[in-house]
Amino acid sequence: MPSQIVAVGSKVGLHARPASLLVKAASTAGVAVSIGRPGEKAVNAASLLSVLALGVKNGDSIEVTVADGDNSDSVLASIVEIIATDHDA
Repeated sequence: MPSQIVAVGSKVGLHARPASLLVKAASTAGVAVSIGRPGEKAVNAASLLSVLALGVKNGDSIEVTVADGDNSDSVLASIVEIIATDHDA
């Protein structure tokens, strides 16, 4: 399962707008995607409530893990890009 650690780019963290973009991408990915702080329990990235409950702030490190599949690497890259981008600019 490919994974990558990424810093949150949005100035106010994974609040409603960036979280909803993340959830939409994870829901349509075709493979399971989970996120969480490194070393802590990960949550389903397709669940808005779970993502918001993480309380992720700007600059926090998040580990993204994608289940093995035909498009795992491209899904990982797109999820990482969503998290790293400042959607509040």
